[in-house]
Amino acid sequence: MNTDTIGMNAGLVWNALNDAQAMGLKQLKKVTKLKEKEMFAAIGWLAREDKINIQADDKDPKELILSLVQGK
Repeated sequence: MNTDTIGMNAGLVWNALNDAQAMGLKQLKKVTKLKEKEMFAAIGWLAREDKINIQADDKDPKELILSLVQGK
């Protein structure tokens, strides 16, 4: 996996979150059809650029909820 691929996958993740406003990791993986390693690399890319929020799910402590940072 190279930086071009990670960047393209970050675009897939960003678009999925933009459409849904927020979603869990399981749903994001299903929507983007990315492998787990690809999805986490893309999330890391977006997190490094301060483009996503990552929060624990109140209903399921093992799940994370992702959303886009507003106003950036």
